[in-house]
Amino acid sequence: MRLAVGLAMTLVAFLVAGRRVYYLYRLIGTGQPATGRLDDLGTRVRSELREVLGQRKLLKWSVPGAAHFFTFWAFVVLAATILEAYGALFTPDFAIPVIGRWTVLGFLEDFFGVAVLVAIVCFAILRIRQAPSRQARGSRFYGSHTGAAWLVLLMIFNVVWTLFLYRGAQINTGNFPFQDSGWWTFASRATANVLEPLGENANEVLETVGILLQIGVVLGFLVLVVYSKHLHIFLAPVNVLTKREPNALGPLLPVMVGGQPVDFDNLEDLGDDLVLGRGKVEDFTWKGMLDFATCTECGRCQSQCPAWNTDKPLSPKLLIMALRDHAFAKAPYMIAKEHPTYLASTGGAPQAAPIELTSFPASVRAEVERPLVGETEGDPWLPSGGGVIDPDVLWSCVTCGACVEQCPVDIEHVDHITDMRRFQVMIEDSFPKELGGLFKNLEKAGNPWGINASQRLEWAKELPFEVKQVGVDVEDLSEVDYLFWVGCAGAFEDRAKKTTQAVAELLHTAGVSFAVLGDGETCTGDSARRAGNEFLYQMFAQQNTEALREVGAKRVVVTCAHCFNALGNEYPQLGLELEVVHHSQLLDQLVRERRLVPVADPAANGAGGLPVTYHDPCYLGRHNGVYAPPRELIGAVPGLELREMPRHGDRSFCCGAGGARMWMEEQIGTRINETRTAEALGTGAERIAIACPFCRVMLSDGLTAAQAAGTAPETTQVVDVSQLLLDAVRRGAPSA
Repeated sequence: MRLAVGLAMTLVAFLVAGRRVYYLYRLIGTGQPATGRLDDLGTRVRSELREVLGQRKLLKWSVPGAAHFFTFWAFVVLAATILEAYGALFTPDFAIPVIGRWTVLGFLEDFFGVAVLVAIVCFAILRIRQAPSRQARGSRFYGSHTGAAWLVLLMIFNVVWTLFLYRGAQINTGNFPFQDSGWWTFASRATANVLEPLGENANEVLETVGILLQIGVVLGFLVLVVYSKHLHIFLAPVNVLTKREPNALGPLLPVMVGGQPVDFDNLEDLGDDLVLGRGKVEDFTWKGMLDFATCTECGRCQSQCPAWNTDKPLSPKLLIMALRDHAFAKAPYMIAKEHPTYLASTGGAPQAAPIELTSFPASVRAEVERPLVGETEGDPWLPSGGGVIDPDVLWSCVTCGACVEQCPVDIEHVDHITDMRRFQVMIEDSFPKELGGLFKNLEKAGNPWGINASQRLEWAKELPFEVKQVGVDVEDLSEVDYLFWVGCAGAFEDRAKKTTQAVAELLHTAGVSFAVLGDGETCTGDSARRAGNEFLYQMFAQQNTEALREVGAKRVVVTCAHCFNALGNEYPQLGLELEVVHHSQLLDQLVRERRLVPVADPAANGAGGLPVTYHDPCYLGRHNGVYAPPRELIGAVPGLELREMPRHGDRSFCCGAGGARMWMEEQIGTRINETRTAEALGTGAERIAIACPFCRVMLSDGLTAAQAAGTAPETTQVVDVSQLLLDAVRRGAPSA
């Protein structure tokens, strides 16, 4: 009897789950092509081992990470017990061939069964303590489907207790495959001791009931998973396997059409109905669709997002959830367009191409007609008749990459946000009015400030030595060690000029020869690209690429983290390969080579030295993994005491300038730069060290506001790491 019942349950569950899996496969398949997602399989397999089997990202958060680690491995190990349960339907004392009576396997099954019970308790405590009803927006579970999460915890508990029920009964009936394992199978034997007084007949009944309950719970769990957010249990390994390697940070993906990068010099060849960016949910690639379906709603991205943490409407988690829910609601139409004979799940008749919208239910028609980006009424995350994504949500992003860094299933939030911006800017001509000024300045003068290019070398006039210019003082870059890419901020912004001058003086002191392009340099186009204006970016990138090739650029040193990322990571998309170093990296190398020797300030006194805190620029740190060199420079200067902010390294909090937000006003919530400045001041530091001119502008403005409000000492300063080093090197100069 138990064989018939077990097989019947299995057939029904597989039919129900299989129908859903096929539906999801077809929905994800409606996405646009995504090329290169299985290139370099060796690297991808290593990512699977680290992130799926090793749970690397999850373990960054110790308690929930450890709980999830044991839960994941419990699923892996306890898969053997499911096989044992099915085998027992056919043979009462079934054991898996070869390893089925191995004591170690029996121990692991019991150990992970108990471990997952402990993990459930941890999850329950975390969810109660961090419940949205307690912490509101402060909870990383704000907006998540918490009811489904509790149901899954209940189902995991049911899997474990039914497992130990039938294993305990098996011991008492003599059918346990690990009968000779002794107390290695400690949990099963403890259960057997409880059940033994019931007698042999009762244990035989409990064995059958337990096996059927175990199979029934597992099958119910399977159906629940494929119909809920816990679909990530199956999709996460696929999403990790097909992610951007090494991650979706650094360079943005090119604008793609049909799986191929768009040639902006020949747009007319692509037709009048060309779509640049994402204007509808079906414009996303299949990898985007996979991202939406994989979201675990864990809220790690949300908890780290600087926009969300300063009361702005953007939550990376809620954005992905909104796109997912919209895709699911629109799915009958999307699948029908790809498969004209698709039978709508609502009972509609098979449709022949072209698909008539009127043939779908009102709820589907409403989603089809709903704009992807459009104003919503009130809370942008509550159901409304407006767009799927509110413009305030879309333009709040600073592209800092904290969401991508924290996501345990490698969702590519920044790519999706930027792609939606591209459509708004290049197709809809819809963007914040401040960006209009940015675009005009870039078009007119080749820099965001709108200053004439003839002033790009003004910063060099105050130096006691001549700065060589390519084409004037040197014919090409073969005559010097480095091209010094000054950048727009370094050339035109008064505070950033101090960094440019400090770096130039340090290189000169160390005997490193360099030259600049002067008025031959123009903006890299970083802000334009992240604002969605790929036209402008391509114009600057092609112009700079030609200029750099013409002068024979091979090695480039930059002071701007955004230029560092654009030249090193994005210009290779146009075929330009350069060795690009950030000034903190080069200066750190020169200090280690003793070509620059910092000396302590003899006037300094007091224990511990001058307190300094360092702010990690997002496009130097998270996007490019450069964390150590700036800190090593600070550590190399005698008399400085580094005090880290609570959020630093890969969890650093953005200054608020990225994603073209440098050029937009913050009209919602609190200012990101003031929030970060307050965190820096909280360390008691007298110097806030930076390594990017954008960060310098934002934190200097934040410091000025704090000083005006009387919450910061007037002696506190924002300085670049190069300035700290230069002061110390000057103290050791012969003239001193």
